[in-house]
Amino acid sequence: MRRSLTAAVVIAAGITSLAVAAGPAFAANGNTTSPGTCTGTGTNTGAGTMNGQGRGMGSGSGTGMGMSTGTHITAASGTLTAAQKVDVLYMVEEEKLAHDVYAALAVKYPATVQFSQIVKSEAQHQAALRTLLVRYGLTDPTAGLATGEFATASFQALYGDLLADATNSVTALGVGIAIEKLDIADLRDAKATVTAPDVVQVYTNLLAGSARHLVAFGG
Repeated sequence: MRRSLTAAVVIAAGITSLAVAAGPAFAANGNTTSPGTCTGTGTNTGAGTMNGQGRGMGSGSGTGMGMSTGTHITAASGTLTAAQKVDVLYMVEEEKLAHDVYAALAVKYPATVQFSQIVKSEAQHQAALRTLLVRYGLTDPTAGLATGEFATASFQALYGDLLADATNSVTALGVGIAIEKLDIADLRDAKATVTAPDVVQVYTNLLAGSARHLVAFGG
């Protein structure tokens, strides 16, 4: 299910999708400068307004990038195969990758407001997945690791390569697009095999969040 964790593959996916993008262009859009908050799933209009009736992770409305702030899981637990448990562990690391890369890029390109806003949502994605780890008795592979540190060598290498390729605000947005595309593909694959209601709920919410982030980055 997992995509090739090489910078060349990931970066290419983002850069080729970024037809026209620049930090100032995004910053000039007033709709993207406000940290929109949404605690549920709803209808997203890109960088504009998001209103939704919460399912599972809460309810609410917000403006801007449509961040998801809820981590509460209402669905019941089920059963996971060994492979499905590996998928959950993998997704925790992949969400940490997104969070840590965006945190670094938010510092490097403060005028490109997507990074400073979306990094908050990525922290919430990790929290939701960590709740699943607790429910299913799985050891968190990200526990105790600082920003930019990973237990898996491929994630560690990709983190460094992605930051190295974000040489300006345009390529940095391309990195964001690439990460969200990777996330969406892996979440879809993982969700396709799962029947446990709580895992399905989390994957569904994370997919919705990643779709909003992809639009915010210009993908």
